[in-house]
Amino acid sequence: MILDSLKNAEAYYSLHPLFKEAFEYVKSVDFAKAEVGKTELKGKDLFVAVSDSTMKTEDDAKMEVHNKYIDIQIPVSKPETYGWKARTELEEERDPFNEEKDIQFFKDKGTTLVTAVPGDFAIFFPQDGHAPCIGEGTIRKVVVKIKL
Repeated sequence: MILDSLKNAEAYYSLHPLFKEAFEYVKSVDFAKAEVGKTELKGKDLFVAVSDSTMKTEDDAKMEVHNKYIDIQIPVSKPETYGWKARTELEEERDPFNEEKDIQFFKDKGTTLVTAVPGDFAIFFPQDGHAPCIGEGTIRKVVVKIKL
């Protein structure tokens, strides 16, 4: 997991061939005014989803993992807290892995909580269990999906 400011995004371009394109796109769009929905930048290899999501308590937030995609999560309208736990430490499966949606949920709670504010991003790799949308109210957020 990485948590940093979008101002420092260039430092991470070398981590994946599509990171530069992803971050340059994110920095070029005013997501507060963007329509909710999915935008494909490179088909299923790189796409962006804008959502207005209902936030949850830490107890209600679902821990999730992915096998094929890296998530870059960006809060737009307010701070967002994420629970984090190493995937190798996750013990309580909620559901079997869904290959089609590239996601599996766990009952585990995070061992660490981190908060990103608008202008920040969090990167979650397949080894990162993460429980997004912890907070109150509704949040406008962006999730960039990058295929491994």
